[in-house]
Amino acid sequence: MKSVLLALALITTGAHAAQESDTNPCDAVENDVQTLECSVYSRTTAEDLLKDNLQSLTERLQGVYGKNPTQLADITGKIKAAQQQWLKTRDADCAVEAFPATSGSKAFTIAQNDCVARMSDERSEFLESIGQE
Repeated sequence: MKSVLLALALITTGAHAAQESDTNPCDAVENDVQTLECSVYSRTTAEDLLKDNLQSLTERLQGVYGKNPTQLADITGKIKAAQQQWLKTRDADCAVEAFPATSGSKAFTIAQNDCVARMSDERSEFLESIGQE
């Protein structure tokens, strides 16, 4: 089981490593400690990108609906509610995905970090697509 989680972590975090041109903890992962460091880095990077894409979406919506405060407030409220619901779903799904590992273990933390990173990347792509011309 541990080797399966380690393999999944390396595959998932490898995608992040390929996207980054700077040296990062995902370069040359050879042991559990490095895998954990890489998973933390991947999660943080994905969550930062998610925040950036949410901010960019807010700015795009401001540009589109800025002259109509009622529409802007409506769409902004919907985005905020959807994002809050999505975060709850993501966290619940990742808890299920990491479940086979013992809570608090490295394997559990790695699985949870990798799940959050993967799902956050998917959400980032979705947010980035909204309001594009």
